[in-house]
Amino acid sequence: MRGATKSSVILDIGVLVFREGLECVLVLAAITAGLTGDQERYRRPVAIGAGIGFGATLITWSVAVRILADLAKKVSALALQAATGLLAIVVLLIVMNWFFHKLYWTGWISLHNRRKRSLLEETTKQSGRRNVLLGFALLGFSSFYREGVEVVLFLQSYRLRLGNEPVLYGVLLGSILSAAVAALTFVAHRRLPYKRMLVLTGALLAVVLFVMVGEQAQEMQLAHWLPTTSIPGLVDRIPSWAGLWFSIFPTVETLTGQTLALAVVLGSYFLAQRQLRSTIRI
Repeated sequence: MRGATKSSVILDIGVLVFREGLECVLVLAAITAGLTGDQERYRRPVAIGAGIGFGATLITWSVAVRILADLAKKVSALALQAATGLLAIVVLLIVMNWFFHKLYWTGWISLHNRRKRSLLEETTKQSGRRNVLLGFALLGFSSFYREGVEVVLFLQSYRLRLGNEPVLYGVLLGSILSAAVAALTFVAHRRLPYKRMLVLTGALLAVVLFVMVGEQAQEMQLAHWLPTTSIPGLVDRIPSWAGLWFSIFPTVETLTGQTLALAVVLGSYFLAQRQLRSTIRI
């Protein structure tokens, strides 16, 4: 397993799945907030919609596996691994882009809240209870399925390089943690420090991104998509464990890619914080 141990890969996958699960819980919590008394019955279609979203995610996984299996017959394994690895990094950069994430999730949650209010207004009209139940089910479905698609796209690179077993264990780890948060949120009605949890998982994913970019750059070098420019002064100074655990290699391309990736993540974080402070002053 080049550039990573099995346990570190399982942890990487578990962190990402947990992060996506946490965001799903936040959206579902926003949808179900205030649904008490007579409106509490609308929680059930939201849960059913989320369950259907889970099933649709499994179908999407199957479709993605089949598509990549067909592509494997037409292109080299190394090129396919490099392409899926690049896709995984794009997904991770979207998840890790704090400025985009702030705007993205604010708009996404606001859209769901507006739709919820619209559905609740329809309950006072003669438009039919079925349409309202279907609308809440669709809210639950979209909340889960969007996160599921991101996870499916991200995991294809790991599956091609390492097989199904570490992917399965990583997904189980992330799912268990997500289920625990969901139970505390919806069953125990506990208010968790969601913002701190997002920041913590974000920091862990920054390490995952750093490692993935190094591995991906090396994959692209092996596939001859990128040149390999060695840095003579670092060849003997970088220990072997740095390449094994953190994919740090003495080439211009790998180190530049890792530096740029971290710069994007840190830059988006400070930009989001600056915008938040400006908003507070206003």
